[in-house]
Amino acid sequence: MDKTIAVTITLIILAGFLFWGFQTGFFVFIFSEKPVVIPVGIILFYGDGCPHCKNVDDFITANKIEEKVEFTKLEVWYSNKNQAILREVARRCNIGSNEFGVPFLYNPLTSSGQADRCYTGDINIIDFFRNLSERPSN
Repeated sequence: MDKTIAVTITLIILAGFLFWGFQTGFFVFIFSEKPVVIPVGIILFYGDGCPHCKNVDDFITANKIEEKVEFTKLEVWYSNKNQAILREVARRCNIGSNEFGVPFLYNPLTSSGQADRCYTGDINIIDFFRNLSERPSN
């Protein structure tokens, strides 16, 4: 009989804790996703094994783009963190979650007030890097 009372009291306390946790939002705070931290500057999202991403990478390598343009490369097929960043930057460009893939390039708001820009597909991204790398530096 003593065991039954102890189990009952334990279950009542547990139920009270769960009720309190849901009422106060305690569990939402504990289990919520952390805010997405987006790297500063231009971001190139790619997937390992993506043929269009390889086209962009080949262009970057052949034209030494990394020496001319500062940008961050993030692999998204095998990184949940990078996928979250990609979803957030696509949202900033008003692109729905089913409307994009890789390669994907994000060019954030510039000091001149130009709005965030997103580019998808190897041709558009290669053109972006070609145009940016050919600009005379100030």
